[in-house]
Amino acid sequence: MAGTRGRGVHLLAGDVGGTNVRLALFEAAGSELTLLLERTYASRDHRGMAEIVERFLEESLFRADRLCLGVAGPVRAGRSRLTNLPWTVDAAELAARFRLRGAWLLNDLEALAHSLPALGPRDLATLAPGEEGAQGNLALLAAGTGLGEAGVLWDGAAWRPFATEGGHASFAPESELEIELLRFLRRRGGRVTWEQLLSGPGIAALYDFFLARAGLPAPEWYEVAREEGDPAAAIAQAASEERSLEALAALDLFVRLYGAEAGNLALRMMATGGVFLGGGIAPRLLGRLGSPTFLEAFVAREPMRALLERIPVRVILHRGAALLGAARWALRAGG
Repeated sequence: MAGTRGRGVHLLAGDVGGTNVRLALFEAAGSELTLLLERTYASRDHRGMAEIVERFLEESLFRADRLCLGVAGPVRAGRSRLTNLPWTVDAAELAARFRLRGAWLLNDLEALAHSLPALGPRDLATLAPGEEGAQGNLALLAAGTGLGEAGVLWDGAAWRPFATEGGHASFAPESELEIELLRFLRRRGGRVTWEQLLSGPGIAALYDFFLARAGLPAPEWYEVAREEGDPAAAIAQAASEERSLEALAALDLFVRLYGAEAGNLALRMMATGGVFLGGGIAPRLLGRLGSPTFLEAFVAREPMRALLERIPVRVILHRGAALLGAARWALRAGG
């Protein structure tokens, strides 16, 4: 039976997002982690986190010793009400139900930040090399279903990740076009945040803006994509095939805004050690993010341009980095 073959500690790690829940089981032998199994589940096909954990453990035939979940939302006293799902996740309840020796919740970006020391050159793509030997705090932002942001404090001996909810900060336009965009989104209702722009739904909002600006109706392919639930991918495809000027404009503005907010976060965190882009969107737009559009928006933070030009900027390519970070936390926290 598969559940009897491992003799190390079994760590159940999770990356819990508004679209998908990814779970992985690692075996720890000392400080070494070995991935045993990984599964992805559609979040909205399930009633809550316990149902998914139970299904995963049944499929794995292993018993977990510890659990750590990175969740898309603020964590307080081991509980989180998720931002983009009608779920409340409670670490103590999960520990009791599955007879775990320990269970922890982290903000998803904090969990991702714990993976950074374990990532190698093949796990990262460099957008800007920055200053050779750059040291200091790190900044991490990840556009996906929403926008997550985190900081990593350098205390002189180690990096100490911490969560933020910076993605929900108010969007600040920097050009006439962006002022026009702000007004367009405000007419849709309420405050405009960075998450409303730097996310999958944000790409769709930008495309809607350029359609409205051009006085054009939504094309059939876009209506179909919206019904199927993934308009951002369809917009990116239309842009890559150069069959929609509005799709090209939407992605160009998305890249510029991503660079601007990355520069903002670098300044807020004094991230002289580097800025990292996580999430599912950045690897898919790697060519565009390496363009002058992103990099100029990143450094154009006068009078701090010279400081930002010395900061390395990298994209996380390791698709399981958040799971690895959660597992590393569970290993360390369990003693």
